[in-house]
Amino acid sequence: MNQPFQTADYIDALPSAAVRNRVLRNTYFLLALSMVPTVLGAWLGVATGITASLGGIMGLVVFMVGAFGFIFAIEKTKNSAAGVPVLLAFTFFMGLMLSRMLAMVLGMKNGSDLIMTAFGGTAGVFVLMASLSTVIKRDLSGMGKWLTVGALVLMVGAIINVFVASSTGMIVISMMAVAIFSAFILYDLKRIVDGGETNYISATLGIYLSLFNVFQSLLALLGIFGGDRD
Repeated sequence: MNQPFQTADYIDALPSAAVRNRVLRNTYFLLALSMVPTVLGAWLGVATGITASLGGIMGLVVFMVGAFGFIFAIEKTKNSAAGVPVLLAFTFFMGLMLSRMLAMVLGMKNGSDLIMTAFGGTAGVFVLMASLSTVIKRDLSGMGKWLTVGALVLMVGAIINVFVASSTGMIVISMMAVAIFSAFILYDLKRIVDGGETNYISATLGIYLSLFNVFQSLLALLGIFGGDRD
């Protein structure tokens, strides 16, 4: 007997369409803005070679400590004026961390082409997921726990592969990452569209991380299968 009232209360609690649209616009704007410090960080890392020595366990430790430290800080400041600067500092850090892979790919004859292909593929994934998020009517909130489990399994596999250094393992991990984080983009965008996420800084953080992982994984696959090392 209480179900109609519970449903009505839930609907009333959802943000209005205007609020959801504003969160979506702010998320897209901040996501685009976050690419600037990412590119700057990547350029600085490639130009100076500052991350060249961060391979293996050392690179993993620096990345994990820095990334989780920034994520914690972003979540703490997401409702304050410091939220955006902290997020942009995080994307600069991520650009620096990406520079080691970029430098390796640029060392190939077709390195620039591979990077542009990975960028185009990542952009294509984002456009597709953004389009799907506006047309799919089904509630996708149940995907969250499964995607989180998948990401955790992926992270454990990636850590193991740092020690094993298996090319096959890298291929499998990269393919799984493209699939899982593409689905995460759809999930996060659908949450905004449905009113489940009202903080555009948190929304941007989630989508940015997914895009970063998709790009990095596509670049790894392209480097393995299409890299010209002659």
